[in-house]
Amino acid sequence: MLQIDVYSDTVCPWCFLGKRRLERALAEREDSNLVVNYRPYQLNPDMPAAGMSRAQYLSAKFQSSERAESVYSAIARAGHSERISFNFEAQRRMPNTLQSHRLIRFARRHARQVPVVEALYQAFFLDGEDIGDHETLVRIATCCGLSGGDVIQYLAGNEDRDTILTEDMRARRMGIKAVPSFVINGAYSISGAQEPEAFYPLFDLADVKLADE
Repeated sequence: MLQIDVYSDTVCPWCFLGKRRLERALAEREDSNLVVNYRPYQLNPDMPAAGMSRAQYLSAKFQSSERAESVYSAIARAGHSERISFNFEAQRRMPNTLQSHRLIRFARRHARQVPVVEALYQAFFLDGEDIGDHETLVRIATCCGLSGGDVIQYLAGNEDRDTILTEDMRARRMGIKAVPSFVINGAYSISGAQEPEAFYPLFDLADVKLADE
């Protein structure tokens, strides 16, 4: 079995790109014995629970609008290659991503993790929605086939909160300092929004290791 642990954050544009490129790489394998798990990594772990205005966030992160524009223009150009039309102008808030990571964990238990991850990226990067807002998360969940009532109850509590924080810290202890980061069968890793071809040697190494066991 090929297991890929994807460490990513729901407000990371390169993670959205990395997801699309990983999917293109996997489409070439036609391997049904495959598990992809999305693992939490918060780029802004100290973000207030309610988030902050995007203007305030950009000012603190880049110090100048020119530098921010240069960075996001490069991301937008990269997005075109994956048919992602980043709409950064639509974003008004930078959310705390703990709740979105909890939703992903909840969705995994109901075999809806991948569509929920995709929907979160689209909501934030294409529509400028606040994916830290509970109502937004519930709507995303129901559109992906999850029970709205169950999601409301889950998000209102603290289930999986400590698990998410522990996994985030474990990733940092593993040496992960940037996302996306892909760990294959717990033995091989690659970081960044790599082109599909970059994954093939790791897939082959994982296959050889499994054959030798």
